[in-house]
Amino acid sequence: MRLTSISAKRNDRRICYNVTMAKQRKTIAKGRKVSGFAVGRARFAKISAVEGIQLTEVMEKRAAEADRKGLTAEKYRQTIVRSHRKS
Repeated sequence: MRLTSISAKRNDRRICYNVTMAKQRKTIAKGRKVSGFAVGRARFAKISAVEGIQLTEVMEKRAAEADRKGLTAEKYRQTIVRSHRKS
């Protein structure tokens, strides 16, 4: 790290600016995943109930079938998208 300070005379006052004291900007790497957490089905149902949202019978059946088949999250999303596509 290179330490550099710049001084200048302004309005008969001497100003000193130290480059290392400047606010550092954080760079975000492209393609990097942001970590988070996953909410399970039971917890999601409780949160949804508070908000007044209920799963339909078809949704519950689809979720049970996905569990039974052991689908990955990606495959489960694909089945949901497929069921909502117009024929």
